[in-house]
Amino acid sequence: MSKIVPFTSPTSADPVPDFSALIAELQHATGSVFAPEVLDERPLYGTTIYLATCSLDTRYGPFRAYIFQDLIDKHYIIALSHGDIRDAETLHTRIHSSCVTSETLRGCDCDCVQQLEGAFKVIAEKGRGILFYLMQEGRGVGYVGKSRDRMLVQASLDQLSTFEAYAAMGLKKDHRNYENISHICHLLGLKASFTVLTNNPDKIDALRAQGIVVAGTETLEFEPGPFNLAYLTSKAAGGHILKRPSATKIKRALPPEPVKLFKPYALPEARRFIYSAGYFLPMKPVDDDVLLTETQFKELFRQQSIERYMAGPRPLVLGYELIRDDRFFVKIATDNLGAFKKEHPEDPIVDLLTTPYWFHVHVYYDIVTSEDFIVLTHGKPRPFDTPVVRIHSESLFNRFPLRATENRDKLKQSVKHIVNYGSGALLLLHNDGRGAGFGAFATDAMMAENGQATTTDDAYRKLGVAYDSRDYDASLTLLKHHIPNEKIQMVMNSPDSLVKKPEYADALNRHHIDVDHWIFLDHG
Repeated sequence: MSKIVPFTSPTSADPVPDFSALIAELQHATGSVFAPEVLDERPLYGTTIYLATCSLDTRYGPFRAYIFQDLIDKHYIIALSHGDIRDAETLHTRIHSSCVTSETLRGCDCDCVQQLEGAFKVIAEKGRGILFYLMQEGRGVGYVGKSRDRMLVQASLDQLSTFEAYAAMGLKKDHRNYENISHICHLLGLKASFTVLTNNPDKIDALRAQGIVVAGTETLEFEPGPFNLAYLTSKAAGGHILKRPSATKIKRALPPEPVKLFKPYALPEARRFIYSAGYFLPMKPVDDDVLLTETQFKELFRQQSIERYMAGPRPLVLGYELIRDDRFFVKIATDNLGAFKKEHPEDPIVDLLTTPYWFHVHVYYDIVTSEDFIVLTHGKPRPFDTPVVRIHSESLFNRFPLRATENRDKLKQSVKHIVNYGSGALLLLHNDGRGAGFGAFATDAMMAENGQATTTDDAYRKLGVAYDSRDYDASLTLLKHHIPNEKIQMVMNSPDSLVKKPEYADALNRHHIDVDHWIFLDHG
């Protein structure tokens, strides 16, 4: 029988045990993302784990994306680097919070996409820098909170500010957390100080509080528009460094009809979905084709015919088209009209520069997946209409100014089909990687770059996920809530994509939805 040795606690006279070697076996060293011991190593520091890396070809040059995830609340953080960031003394840096409405849905009621692309441009011009993209929608309250703010502000006719709306709903003005930034700096081995591209002094305080050296700041400010002026004014009142909202001559514009407030409730036909908010989104027109009703068209060109604006070496209007229900697409020459506005700011033709497509945004919270579902509707379908419908899976990478814009183009084409017909719905799925998630999508891209997989199908087999994991039943349940009957026109990428996704057709049959006409985007 072995002898039992009693445990004795160390005394002050005993030497302090050195566990550094043991801890080194557990903890990743600084810069470990750049120097993994094995290809499949996934460095972890604090609550932040590294998932993948891949290159991104942007309009401003090559960037490299490093994808991380927070292990507590599961949100992704993307660090986008340009040039040599490891040996730099100072890096131009942007800490950017996600905005699905402006960066994916072409909304023009904030300045987020302008700041995002402006930061890409500055970093590229400086030759090196890093942009941290955080999934912290609505200043950290999530899209449900943000959408309820929008609903309340619009219902007040812009008399309530965003921050007053937040306070009324029991929210702080900012719920964001930036701790992942210091974790990522450790994993990337960054020693540089930051010149931060921001209008928000609170971000500087948050970075310094976690030990990051801030060498200076540069603002990113853009001319307000009629649909984001109220929002930018409230940000300026809340301490953001913004000069233009108080100096602009732009006038605020309101939604096309009153917004009705409601308390969240579960859908009777699908109680997993809590209908949380509804408001109007002004969307930037597609292909510079501005939508006008017959009344708007006649009023605008009552004193001077449209042909006069189409004449001359620098025409303001390139053409027009009569579409269904006596509406018009008027194609504007944006640059020419912008220059004309400087000389003739009172001419009503310049209003076409800021005339949006109006979509009604419906936001649902799913208690099964803890995800937000977004449905955008356009027009008011009549019982005999066959509304145009699109289920669109977005990609986070397509929020960035990439050279290849296939996914963005498909959304734009879908919007154009809906607006052209006059009624329809677009359901947005945050389902990168065909439902497998952004982590799988980014890992697929990394595996392709380093030769671990030859195709996406090959990568998915090695990841251990199915070809398509999207929840079409949930999507169609929500869509049926917004269409007047069970007959629709469905927008798909191609006939081949329909063949590859039998789950899609099966779900349509289960929900008794009759596709009267297929619109295939790859067929023009």
